[in-house]
Amino acid sequence: MRKGIALITGLVILGLVNWSIYEKEQHLEHGEVIFLELAPVDPRSLMQGDYMALRFEVGNRIRQALSSDDSEATQGYAIIRLNEQKVAHFVRLGDKNEPLAQDERRLYFRQRDGRVQFATNAYFFEEGQAERYEPARYGRFRLNDDGEPLLVGMHDVKLERLDPAEGN
Repeated sequence: MRKGIALITGLVILGLVNWSIYEKEQHLEHGEVIFLELAPVDPRSLMQGDYMALRFEVGNRIRQALSSDDSEATQGYAIIRLNEQKVAHFVRLGDKNEPLAQDERRLYFRQRDGRVQFATNAYFFEEGQAERYEPARYGRFRLNDDGEPLLVGMHDVKLERLDPAEGN
């Protein structure tokens, strides 16, 4: 009996893990491409070995809006507007169900230790490749219908990819 329960539990866990992987693959394949401008960070913490510390300008605007509202929210949605190049600009704080204009999108964020984060706060790359990413000015994300972003690449000031091997 115990072996049967362990087998069923294992199959359920394996099924859930595979479903999660499938959802992420769909997100990466079908999510809308948006760009978030990098905010200046302490140069000493920008490149740390084989990763780059990230902070985004939209995150700074969200933090300002949260502080002006005296909000203690640890997560929520920001409404962003995309320009012609798909670069996101903060419009206002919002919620999951509010109607949006044609050029607006919902962007899910988390606030931890006073910092607003989207998907990740670091971009990892191969050891010895730091110079390639020094001109980074934008993070490219895939945004799903729920406003959840996935970081997929780094771009320079002209929105040129910094890693020629990276996917779309």
